[in-house]
Amino acid sequence: MINNFLIINCIGKDDKLGLRINKDFFVHIFDNKKKRSDNLVSEILIFLNKYKAQVNESFSVIVNQGPGSFSGIRIALAAAKGLEISKKVKLYGFKNSDLKQFNQENIEKLFDKKLIEKKLIKPIYFS
Repeated sequence: MINNFLIINCIGKDDKLGLRINKDFFVHIFDNKKKRSDNLVSEILIFLNKYKAQVNESFSVIVNQGPGSFSGIRIALAAAKGLEISKKVKLYGFKNSDLKQFNQENIEKLFDKKLIEKKLIKPIYFS
């Protein structure tokens, strides 16, 4: 089980960030009026700073791989890959259909059922 993580769900609808720090879980819902491509990285940084998350080798980032918006998935993957490269975090992915509701209990079920993938760059797009 991964202790501290950021989960990025940017598939074009109901876009959210989740953060688990010291067994507490926080959710940030995006304002749909703003362009996701313009503000995803700043939203992530503000969210991490707000809860004083220590982003280092023991931290993980989990990204929704789709199906969903091509642009949303690509932007989320780019942001996650940037964190992996710059902060040496562990990077994982999951399929949208495997996460029924965006809450800590269902995210933990992804781990228990081994639905989190280490081989991340296999996004599923639909149009």
